[in-house]
Amino acid sequence: MYKEDTEKIRQMLEEQNYVADSAIVMSVYLAKTLQKPLLVEGPAGVGKTEIGKVMAKAFDTDLIRLQCYEGLDANMALYEWNYQRQLLHIKLEEGGGRSLAERESTIFSEDFLLKRPLLQAITHHKPPVLLIDELDRSDEEFESFLLEILSEWQITIPEIGSIKAKEKPYVILTSNRTRELSDAVRRRCFYLWMDYPEYEKELAIVRSKIPDCDLHLAKQICVFMGLIRKQKLEKIPGVAETLDWARSLVTLHQDHLDPVMVESTLGIVFKDRMDVQHVKDSLSDLFEKVGVKIKELPVE
Repeated sequence: MYKEDTEKIRQMLEEQNYVADSAIVMSVYLAKTLQKPLLVEGPAGVGKTEIGKVMAKAFDTDLIRLQCYEGLDANMALYEWNYQRQLLHIKLEEGGGRSLAERESTIFSEDFLLKRPLLQAITHHKPPVLLIDELDRSDEEFESFLLEILSEWQITIPEIGSIKAKEKPYVILTSNRTRELSDAVRRRCFYLWMDYPEYEKELAIVRSKIPDCDLHLAKQICVFMGLIRKQKLEKIPGVAETLDWARSLVTLHQDHLDPVMVESTLGIVFKDRMDVQHVKDSLSDLFEKVGVKIKELPVE
């Protein structure tokens, strides 16, 4: 039975042009079925954020995204009081015979809340996908704040009390491992590690996302990317850079890798000056290896 269900998940993701391996399909299926948050870790640019975006489309629901950063606190992620509306309400109540204390007591309700991503997800009318992106960029205090949501599916607002989720959201957390996340967060999540794709998967991604890319060019690009990721680089390019490069070469009407064109477009793939120079210096060797690898590939 589960095989039919996981195959359905795979097809749903595929319909959104997302190439998912068995680990991704199983993780998404179990997270959805058991209503558990899914923590996705891996290098930058391998498609972690894309999982949340694709899930929202595949499940025909809304995507609510919380982009994490240093200094992010509960107010920015959860809610703020609409002070202007509160003051206006108090002024409108003047002359009604009620004391100031009585008027102030009515302004602390959900009607006066400015909902930020976490509260939006908890109070959404149907299960949204809550994408908590790059959690490792936030600090440990914010992680601790998340624990109530990840375990109890509720949020506590001092002036109101606890607000429990109407419908549990599908929660995806991503991390580039710039720091270690706490054990408390990890225990509350299923875990998925995403690495740079092997040649076959990356080729499938390129062909799915950029169908007008020449097959021979796509093969050369994916072989080239696999080779350079084995080099000592400051910033290893991910799938995002592969796709940007492929789109650029298609725009330039290329059907194969040309040394001059490659050298001219290295800034699309590499985002560090030393990396660009390193690859420039080794281009002839890389092209020779690409040619050898291409000859070893099965003919399609």
